[in-house]
Amino acid sequence: MATEELISLQSLEGRLLFAVPKKGRLLQASLNLLEGADIQFKRENRLDIALVKNLPIALVFLPAADIPTFVGEGRVDLGITGFDQVQEHDAGVRELTRARRLSNEWSPDPQAKPQGCETVMELGFGACRLQVQVPAKGEYAEGKDLIGKNIGTSFVHLAKEYFARLELEKEGVTNGDALNLAGRKLRTKIIELSGSVEAACALGVADGIVDLVESGETMKAAGLKAIDTVVDSSAILIKSKAPSNPAMVELIAARIGGVITAQKYVLCQYNIARTRLPDATKITPGKRAPTVTSLEEEGWVAVSAMVEKKRIATVMDELTQVGATDILVLDIHNTRTI
Repeated sequence: MATEELISLQSLEGRLLFAVPKKGRLLQASLNLLEGADIQFKRENRLDIALVKNLPIALVFLPAADIPTFVGEGRVDLGITGFDQVQEHDAGVRELTRARRLSNEWSPDPQAKPQGCETVMELGFGACRLQVQVPAKGEYAEGKDLIGKNIGTSFVHLAKEYFARLELEKEGVTNGDALNLAGRKLRTKIIELSGSVEAACALGVADGIVDLVESGETMKAAGLKAIDTVVDSSAILIKSKAPSNPAMVELIAARIGGVITAQKYVLCQYNIARTRLPDATKITPGKRAPTVTSLEEEGWVAVSAMVEKKRIATVMDELTQVGATDILVLDIHNTRTI
């Protein structure tokens, strides 16, 4: 604790704060992304702050669910979390805002820093769905069948808005805005659970649950089935609306974007007769345009182009058919692209 306090007080000044999930399904992929972006750090055992060696950045390891709050309030500048967590945070803000307005406690401060977070980019990992789930052999077939029932979830605010919308639809109202949904008094009882949500139905705590589903194996093992999707989610990079160092935010976003692009593409190089070049470049148009270089042998050119990894085998087959030779495929470790 003393070491962490020392880091917090003496070493964070002037550093951009970057929140990273401290555990769970997003942690390892986030660390791999930071490594690819050449963000060099060593995390001391049991410390939740790590100073980056080669950039004026401090990594702050937080629960993924808390990261939208820290970023949204401007406590940290950047964060990696799930889109589901951002949506849950935003739903909570809507509920609080409505409650304050109704109690006349809300008065905007024109001098206050902008609140909230902005999505910088999708990161391409951590795909999952926040779904409404019920016993597989039970009587419930649609979300509206659970109106008035007990629902277990750790996503309390999103669950409230989901069932508020269903209850309004049942009453014939189809245009309720998000702010009114957040404050509506529900007939459905939302029970907050912090873990093992999938066991709630079997233990008689809930009639249905709202929980994340990745492969679906845990859901099936618990004897559950999905009947609706509340949010499709994956990992995203978010930033504060008032970052302490906008230039550094842009630098880190460019590095991470480069890593993501590199993961999706390979560099394809080949030789081809200039007369067949139009056919070949239709197959490999590149991100913007292919690079074409004349060879010593008259009438021949060398071509380089970025190709999506998932298409490369088909592309190589098609290039061979139009007369390309010496086809090479090279990995891309990083890139910068617009």
